[in-house]
Amino acid sequence: MACALGACADLRYYAHVTHGESALLLERRSVRKVIANPATDPRLAVRLRLSQQARQFATAQLKLPDNRSYTYYVELHRPYVVWNVYATPRFSVDAVPQCFPIAGCVAYRGWFDEKKALASARQLRAQGKDVYIGGVPAYSTLGWFADPILSSMLRWDDDELVGTIFHELAHQLIYVKGDTAFNESYAMFVEDQGVREWHRSRGEVEGNDRDQAMDDGFTQLVLDLRGRLKKLYASDGDEPSMEAGKQRAIADFRARYVAWRDKYWPGDHRYDKWVSGPINNATLLPFGLYDQWEPAFAELFKQADGQWPDFYARVRALGKAPRAQREAGLRSLLSMSGKPQ
Repeated sequence: MACALGACADLRYYAHVTHGESALLLERRSVRKVIANPATDPRLAVRLRLSQQARQFATAQLKLPDNRSYTYYVELHRPYVVWNVYATPRFSVDAVPQCFPIAGCVAYRGWFDEKKALASARQLRAQGKDVYIGGVPAYSTLGWFADPILSSMLRWDDDELVGTIFHELAHQLIYVKGDTAFNESYAMFVEDQGVREWHRSRGEVEGNDRDQAMDDGFTQLVLDLRGRLKKLYASDGDEPSMEAGKQRAIADFRARYVAWRDKYWPGDHRYDKWVSGPINNATLLPFGLYDQWEPAFAELFKQADGQWPDFYARVRALGKAPRAQREAGLRSLLSMSGKPQ
């Protein structure tokens, strides 16, 4: 089938993905049975019970798919289920696209084996590309299989676990082939709004506004760096001057980060490790990819009077529009939301 789809050169990759997904399916155990097993660690049982409450809430309140996804559990024995490899040209902030028969073109290629991800990254670097590898705790098969709760999903706090279930089910409901920013921004809105409604339904305090404000501020700093680099690369300078400018922009970003952190978030060093680590075009790709249009979807939800079925109908209509028309609609919604474009 891969050959018929013009992917003969990637046959080994497709075999790897098939093996990785098959291994997950074979390792699935019913969450209900895992909880009922006396040998199950009580802490694991507590988290799994929470996951099933969130799963029921997703269908009953958020109107997300009612299927067997997230009713199974898999113990991975590794920190992530997949490692995504991002790549860009040396003087571009645009991803080298990775195209697949079902998902369309996305900004990364995922590997179930970290060593294979590292080998892929080495190969891309040898071609002169900027490369970044990011571990992923969960992903969606878009409803093709009953996606399980993974042990990698349980490493985070309760909000992250609950939100990830909402996020991945949102992908199962609506997915626009080849438009990562649309898909991820939509799913991020469903995740964030879903978690807010989850807390309200339980009479709990909603999240941490301070953490969100710092996350948003840091993301804006990174997006500003990407914008500066994009302008630099469009100048058509020679390679030595662009490389020097690239390194100056990164050094300036690090200095601006320290000034921003010390002014607004003194004593909070959560991003220091990332900022002091290697930075290149590819490391910037995930920023904005998952929330670029999220305020636009928030505006769409507002226009739907907070009614999930109406919201999903509007998202589907937007997703079916030609890409240029879709992005124009999102920009219009972003303008209505009052958020900067």
